[in-house]
Amino acid sequence: MRTRIMYIEDKSRSLNGPARIGRVAFSKSGRTLRYGKREFQSLDGQGFKANYFDVATGDRYWISGPRRDGADRLYAGVGPKVEIDADVAEEYWREIRR
Repeated sequence: MRTRIMYIEDKSRSLNGPARIGRVAFSKSGRTLRYGKREFQSLDGQGFKANYFDVATGDRYWISGPRRDGADRLYAGVGPKVEIDADVAEEYWREIRR
């Protein structure tokens, strides 16, 4: 299964929900993502400010590749601090943020 460090933001309660940087695994087709115990499926362009939904809860998320400049949020500076998973922190700062 292919994996990649991604930006994951919960959009279920507001436009600026809790967000984190973590390693996501892709299904063969790439339409399903797995992060921890959660499974996400693509909204196929049908979401408003979201591109995936949690299969178990229906909650909507924005999941994308992290930006080099760290400005991943739709509205910069608004919302809780973006958390970075410990298992990807070193690689994130070295390879993505440089």
